[in-house]
Amino acid sequence: MNENLTVLVPEIALLGAAVIGLLTGSWLPRRRQWAVAVLAAAACVAGLAATAFTMATDREQTVFSHAFAVDTATDVGRLVVLAALLLVIGMSVEPVRGHRRETEYWVLLLMTGAGTLALIGANDLLMLFAAYLLASVPAYTLAGFAKDAPGTEAALKYYLMGALLGTTMLAGTAVLFAAGHATLYRELPAALLAAPYGLVAVGLVGVLAGLLFKAGAVPAHFWVPDVTDGALAPVAAYVTTLPKIGGLIAGYRLLHQALSGSDVNRPLLLAILAAATMTLGNLAAFFQTSVKRLLAYSTISQVGYLLMALAVATRTDLAQKSLLFYLAAYAVTNLGAFAVVTELPRAHTLDDYRGLARRRPGLVAVLVVCLLGLVGTPPTGVFLGKLEIFSATVDGGYTWLAALAVANTVASLFYYLRWLAPLFTSTDRAPVTTHTVLGRWAAATAYTAATLSLLLGVAGEAVLGLADGPLLP
Repeated sequence: MNENLTVLVPEIALLGAAVIGLLTGSWLPRRRQWAVAVLAAAACVAGLAATAFTMATDREQTVFSHAFAVDTATDVGRLVVLAALLLVIGMSVEPVRGHRRETEYWVLLLMTGAGTLALIGANDLLMLFAAYLLASVPAYTLAGFAKDAPGTEAALKYYLMGALLGTTMLAGTAVLFAAGHATLYRELPAALLAAPYGLVAVGLVGVLAGLLFKAGAVPAHFWVPDVTDGALAPVAAYVTTLPKIGGLIAGYRLLHQALSGSDVNRPLLLAILAAATMTLGNLAAFFQTSVKRLLAYSTISQVGYLLMALAVATRTDLAQKSLLFYLAAYAVTNLGAFAVVTELPRAHTLDDYRGLARRRPGLVAVLVVCLLGLVGTPPTGVFLGKLEIFSATVDGGYTWLAALAVANTVASLFYYLRWLAPLFTSTDRAPVTTHTVLGRWAAATAYTAATLSLLLGVAGEAVLGLADGPLLP
């Protein structure tokens, strides 16, 4: 059995920093608990360096009885998650500075980040469920971190949905084990081919329920708007970004590796879910006035586009690189928009942003880049990501789904423009408190995220090359 711990440095770095940070924060005075934030950022940087080394030396392998795979999808997913986690840390500095539970915030963020990394490389059904729990439980606590009424409601809804769909996922795991007599992905395809059709279908739906919850896709999307609206802005940025990366890559690996031998019509099921998710997300976002709820429904629609890659996971070689690139582009673009929301803590509605171009032209530039980027406007990374994922969908034989996605993309321009138009509208009076800003960290995060979104669009071909590689069995 391969027990090479060196290939798990990113995961170990986050968990180690969480333990050390919890112990250190217990002794630090409140004014110096920022040191735990520095430790969290250092763990992310160490994970990025270790991942870059793994990719440069081509050290792809499976470890611990093939339960965890370190391959192209894992490496690219690690880069995206750790970079996104750094951006979340950056926009969290001012909102939690001096808070009496500041250390706990950073520790919870590190633990749920480690769970997301575990989801990405999970190559075994039991490993997948353990990673689901590690990614979910700390996030429930983060949702209610503010301990106010909206935060408590957000945490309760998040927990109840997670517990229900987590139980469903565990039941699906048990059914797939009963059908295939194995939990390792490499052993399941041949066994499931001879298993009863109904048993495999029920198991697949059960496991997908948990992963769709992590991604915020229909029909497991109900928690997304309420949690996004009720949680702190940096936490909302986290829950609308990183869990999707873990859930979608884990779902792609499951469908591609474990269920490739099944007769269940997985592509059609995922195509229907993708169509429903993108359409519902866009329709629900049309007349939202809260900026956080608008971004929440926007993220649901984005998951619909991403699910298209899962629908054609076994039908085209373009699916993997399109999924990984789109996830990277979406992560930085979405986080850029949320960084602006974090920077303006008293601007809750679209009208609160009226005339902002005169006061904060830099932030308005970020919003223009990120919101038009989420539509899929060149030269942002999401434009190239959508182009790739639409091409993969057509190549996989689902032209109707690609056409629906194009129509949804055009329709989404309406509600993004509803936010952008007031930015440049003159107003005689605007409450000074509306445009109160937090400080330099959230603004710097916004500028960094917008720059990364543009860089991914400009240098997309080079990044796409990194995402093209086989999954390890």
